[in-house]
Amino acid sequence: MADLSSLKDLAPAEGQAAPVHVRKVDAQGRAYATGKRKNAVARVWIKAGSGKITINGRDYTTYFARPVLQMILQQPLVAAARSGQFDIIATVAGGGLSGQAGAVRHGLSKSLTYFEPGLRSVLKKGGFLTRDSRVVERKKYGKAKARRSFQFSKR
Repeated sequence: MADLSSLKDLAPAEGQAAPVHVRKVDAQGRAYATGKRKNAVARVWIKAGSGKITINGRDYTTYFARPVLQMILQQPLVAAARSGQFDIIATVAGGGLSGQAGAVRHGLSKSLTYFEPGLRSVLKKGGFLTRDSRVVERKKYGKAKARRSFQFSKR
């Protein structure tokens, strides 16, 4: 190759086509996805409905009492302009409330893309499909916490 203009003539290698995202729905018309954040894992099912959100058998406003956590949960629906169109059922375990809200948001975003693959670009642009991989660092021996040293005293 002499220059970059000759790249346009190259055909993609066999089996290297761009991924095609298809609709993944079960027999009951539900889309399922798993979301994770910190130590929390959420299993999320969505189906077309009236907009009822249930988390661990309770309404989401009672499970996530803080308005910030409720807003985090609604972000993918607002970004995709689908508020009130899906019934959401989620079971979440592990971590604290903040991590659980983030896990449900991640699972909800993934299940929205399985239900409507056309929403993928909107949710990807908003950063909802990326798993926040930050977790608590483990404690090391010889340290008080993960990085904090014991107090030093010369005498």
